Amino acid sequence: MKFHRLLSLFILSGAVVMAQQAAPQSQSASEVETKEAPAKFTSRVNLVPVTVVVRDRNGHAVGNLTKEDFRLLDNGKPQVIARFNIEKPGAPVVLEKEAGDLEPGPEAKPAEAGAPPLVLADHFVAYLFDDLHVKFEDMARASKAAAQVIANSMQPADRAAIYTTSGRISLEFTSDKAKLQDTLARLRPASVTGGMGHGLDCPDISYYMADLIVNRSDPQAVQVALMNYQACSSNQYATASEVLMIAQRSLHDGEHETRLATSVLVQVVRRMAAMPGQRSIVLASPGFLVPFPDQPDVTDVINRAIRANVIISTLDVRGLWTPGGYDPSLSNPAGGPMVTTMVNLYLEQEAVASEAVMEDLAHATGGDWFHANNDLGDGFRRLAGAPEFIYVLAFTPENLKSDGKYHKLQVTLRELKGVTLQVRKGYYAPRRESDEADQAKQDIEDAVFSREVMKDIPLTLRTQFFRSGDVDANLSVVAQLDIKSLHYRKDEGRNRDNLTIVSALFDLNGNYITGQQKVLTLRLKDETLEKKVDGGIKVKTSFDVKVGSYVLRVVVRDSEGQMMASENTAVEIQ
Repeated sequence: MKFHRLLSLFILSGAVVMAQQAAPQSQSASEVETKEAPAKFTSRVNLVPVTVVVRDRNGHAVGNLTKEDFRLLDNGKPQVIARFNIEKPGAPVVLEKEAGDLEPGPEAKPAEAGAPPLVLADHFVAYLFDDLHVKFEDMARASKAAAQVIANSMQPADRAAIYTTSGRISLEFTSDKAKLQDTLARLRPASVTGGMGHGLDCPDISYYMADLIVNRSDPQAVQVALMNYQACSSNQYATASEVLMIAQRSLHDGEHETRLATSVLVQVVRRMAAMPGQRSIVLASPGFLVPFPDQPDVTDVINRAIRANVIISTLDVRGLWTPGGYDPSLSNPAGGPMVTTMVNLYLEQEAVASEAVMEDLAHATGGDWFHANNDLGDGFRRLAGAPEFIYVLAFTPENLKSDGKYHKLQVTLRELKGVTLQVRKGYYAPRRESDEADQAKQDIEDAVFSREVMKDIPLTLRTQFFRSGDVDANLSVVAQLDIKSLHYRKDEGRNRDNLTIVSALFDLNGNYITGQQKVLTLRLKDETLEKKVDGGIKVKTSFDVKVGSYVLRVVVRDSEGQMMASENTAVEIQ
C-alpha cells in the first residue's frame, strides 16, 4: 500500500479566468497575475492544535465549557490559548447539489436542482484486528461485536475500513455495511510463524522466555528450557547451547510478528493522515510483547499518529481475564513440577507485559484503552463513536526551539471536578525555523483536510460539467471571491495582496482524488479595486474526471491579512 500525504500530489493548473467582465483586459493583465506554485507543504508547529474531549461520570461528553475553563501546559509551562473552538461531530455536514451558473455548452448537464442533500463523510474509523496474536474464540467474539456496532450505530457521515496485522484481509473505507460485515465474518487468526510456547513444541520456549534467554541472559530461564528440552526430547545430554539456538529461532519469530504488526499500524496511520475530518484507529488485540529492542517501532507509530492528529484507541479482545498461566486444554510441559511452575509464571508475565503496548498507544495519542471488560460491543461503540463535543485549543509556544524535540502537553480544568479528559499528549518541535510561507502552506493543508466552513473572505462556488464520453467528463468550478474585505498593502500606488486558492476533489468515502492550486497576485489600482467591490473576482478551475459523485472543497487564504475562506459542495456527474 502506498500511503502518502496526498496534498503534496496537487497538479498545478494553467491559466485562470479571474477578472470581472467589466474590467478592461489590459488592466487585468497588469493588475492581476496568476502564477504556478508548488503545493508541497512542510510541517510546522508554530500554532499547535490540541483536541480535548471532556466526559462526565457517565461517559457523556460535556459541551458547555469556555476557553477560561481550560489550563494548558507545554513541558510544564503555562500557555496562552490563542484559539478556541467547539466542534460537534454528531452534527454531520449536509451538502445541497446545486446547478451551476457557468455558460452552458452543447453537452452541458448541470447538477439537478432540488436533488436530495448529501451528507458529507467526516468521521473515519479504521478497525485494525490483530490476527497475528489473537486466539480463535477471541477473534470470533470481537468480530461479532464490531459487526453489531456497525449495523446499529454507523451514521450517514461515518466511513469505516477493516485491516489486519497480517495483511491478509482488508477493506478500504466505505459506508457499505454489508461489505463491512462480510469482511468481519472472514476474520481468522493468521500467525505467520506458527508460534511457540503453546505446549506443542520441544522445548516449549515462548517469545517472552526467548527474550529472557537471548537478550537478558537469564540463567533461570535457560535452566527451565534445558530441563524441558531434556525431558521432551528424551535426551539427557542436551546442552544449553542447543537451547540457545532454539530460543533464538523463537525470538526471531516473535520479533517478526511484532514488527509486522507495528509496520501495518504505521501504514494505517499514513492512510488515515490523508483522510478529512475526524480520524480514529481502533486496534483490537490481546496485546503483544514489545521487548526493548523493538521499542523504536512503537515509538514511530506514536510519533506519526501525533503528527497526523490520528487518534489510536485500543480494545483488549480477551475481555475480563486474569493471568491464568498455562492453557488447561494442553498437557503440561515436560520436565516436572518446577518446569510447569516456571513456564506458568513466564506465560503470566508475558500476558501482563503484552498489555503495555495497548496502553501506551492509546494514552500517547489521545485515545482510550478498553480492557478488563467482557462487553466488547460497548467497547467498540465507545472507541469508534464520535463524541458529541470536541474542544479544539490552539496555542503558539513561547521561545520554541527548532530542535525536533518532543514536548509534553498537559490540559486541566480550573474548576470542574468529577470528569475525565481525553487529550493529545504532546507534539514535536520543527527541525528548522518556520517562516510565513510555511505557515501559509500548513494553514491551507489543515483547512483542505478539514470540513469546517470559514467565511473570513466571502466565497461562493458554482460548478458545471461537460460529458466528453461514456465515462469521461470535464468539471468546471468557479470560485467567486468578495475582495473588499481583504487587507491590502499599499505600495507604489497599488493595493497589493496574494491569494492562494486550492480546489480539491474527494470521493464520497473521503478519499482524495485530485487537486489544483493557484496563486493570484493582486496589484490593483484604486479605481480598479472600487469597480471590483461589488462583483469581486472569479477564479475558474477545471478537472478531467470520470462519471460519478464527488465532494468539492475549495480553500482560499490571503497573505496580507492571513484571512481564510473554505466551502464544500457536492458534484454528481451522470
